[in-house]
Amino acid sequence: MTERVNRMAQNIIAKRQIKANALQFKKSVVIMWAMVKKNIKNQYRRSVLGILWTVLNPLLTMLVMAFVFANIFGRGNINMDYPVYILSGTIVFGLMRTATVTALPCMVNNHDLLTKTRVPYFVFPASNVVSSLVNFGFSLIALIAVMLIRLPHGVEFHWTLVMILAWLPAIFLFSLGLSLVLCSVYVRFRDIKHLYNVFLTLWYYITPVFYSITQLEDPTVQKVLVINPMLHYLEYFRSLILGVVPSWQTHVLIYAIGIVTMLLGWLVFKTQRKSFIIYI
Repeated sequence: MTERVNRMAQNIIAKRQIKANALQFKKSVVIMWAMVKKNIKNQYRRSVLGILWTVLNPLLTMLVMAFVFANIFGRGNINMDYPVYILSGTIVFGLMRTATVTALPCMVNNHDLLTKTRVPYFVFPASNVVSSLVNFGFSLIALIAVMLIRLPHGVEFHWTLVMILAWLPAIFLFSLGLSLVLCSVYVRFRDIKHLYNVFLTLWYYITPVFYSITQLEDPTVQKVLVINPMLHYLEYFRSLILGVVPSWQTHVLIYAIGIVTMLLGWLVFKTQRKSFIIYI
């Protein structure tokens, strides 16, 4: 009889815990979505063109880089329409850069919410990464527009573009993992903001955004650049534009990078979150 009562009590406790977790998850999603909308509004507040800059910015960058590298330095051995090549690399790298740069100070910037409300800390960096995904969606409009304009130059649309949906979760996990590490370190070490901006500049130039890795004559340099995670995300994305379905090994690779980065980021974030209030 006692055993039966204990089992019933445990079941009741388990159900209450599940219900509490479900309510907490629902609350977190609502808060995160509200923060995503806030981030996007703040990003373009007092701007005449507003959210159109999400489309115009990669387009203007593409025009400048296409002119410089196609007409002055030479585009090299690239088997894709060059404006499309540059723009695809720009928006993919921009997704990661926007996510991590905006997430870097998110814990410090939301000090009031951290101290006055019971909001899960994870929501703050996650909302910035989701905001970057929304901006990436607008940037895709710019890419599609350029592809339409370049149709007379041999650009084609392929069904493989739908597989972007299979690619997004991988780069989302990668960006979120980096964001968790960065926002955790920033709480204690504010100079990381300046160091990370320098590192991003280096990272951008060692990522084949506007050049092909085959242009590099030194095979040792090519092997070193293969370590760059963004190289694999760019190559996957550009394969879809060319109508090529990436191999299963490529799928495993980009998801392995994303999951490992996410786990490492979560570990750092979890071990440091108890000290956030102290150092903020």
